[in-house]
Amino acid sequence: MSTVVVFEAFGGPESLRVQDETVAAPGPGQVRVANRVVGVNPADVKRLAGAFGGRVPGVLGFEAAGVVDAVGPDVPDLAPGDEVVWHGTGAQRELSLVRADHVRRTPASVAPEQAAVLPVAAATAFSALVQADVGEGDVVLLHGAAGGVGSAAVQIATALGARVVGTASPANHDYLRGLGATPVAYGPGLVDAVRALPDGLDEVSVVVDLVGTPETVAATVALLGEALAPASPDDPPSAVTIVGSQESRAAGIVDKVDAKGALDEVLALAEDGRLRAEISARYPLAEAASALRRVAEGHVRGKVVLDVP
Repeated sequence: MSTVVVFEAFGGPESLRVQDETVAAPGPGQVRVANRVVGVNPADVKRLAGAFGGRVPGVLGFEAAGVVDAVGPDVPDLAPGDEVVWHGTGAQRELSLVRADHVRRTPASVAPEQAAVLPVAAATAFSALVQADVGEGDVVLLHGAAGGVGSAAVQIATALGARVVGTASPANHDYLRGLGATPVAYGPGLVDAVRALPDGLDEVSVVVDLVGTPETVAATVALLGEALAPASPDDPPSAVTIVGSQESRAAGIVDKVDAKGALDEVLALAEDGRLRAEISARYPLAEAASALRRVAEGHVRGKVVLDVP
């Protein structure tokens, strides 16, 4: 028998139950993975609340790292014992059946807890930055730079050659400096604080909004001005959000689109030592409800994970 965390109705963390299940052998194009670490994300909170629809009962979790336990037919590139990271659904369990094309080998230099948090936060950050064609000479403003996506976005933008200004609470400013960003406090006075930055950091060329509030939308519009509207439909956007709304779209801020190959790219950055997540909290799989409460509270620095025994 294998442990699984299920919810039988939409709601909050109190809806989660720890149960046993029998996991079948993998079918064609599948592998069975013995999970070691499962990433916990705000998307899990939304999924549990019913924001994505779907059927119940269900299992949360969109990413995990572990070891291949068994391989189905037509999977020539993976074998039992391979260290892997994967993305999909229903990761909060001991054993997962996963599509082989959603699985990547974990580089030897990348620890399981680091690999497990790449498919959602880091791949999201990479997608938003390449959508805006971030590169050498850009000054990128990140709204919400200390969270899981933001922390990854700081490092990825730096690796792409950009300079980064990141919004965060003052308690996280030293953390952002350590990642290579220039911090500014979010809230009233943000626009003036950015405009007062030295060495050309006031000349923001790209904004990536990871918060999506009316305040961040207004700040983006104020800082980019006429540059918010691309010169032609083929030009990359100067502002991308991962939390799209009617206000952001009306302002000309585009929704993030997943980039092909994003997981491969962030795995390569992690292997090179240019991308690392701070794991702010770890919980056993059986305490998934506590982990979800921690994420639902917001203002998490870095990532929260579940350890699978």
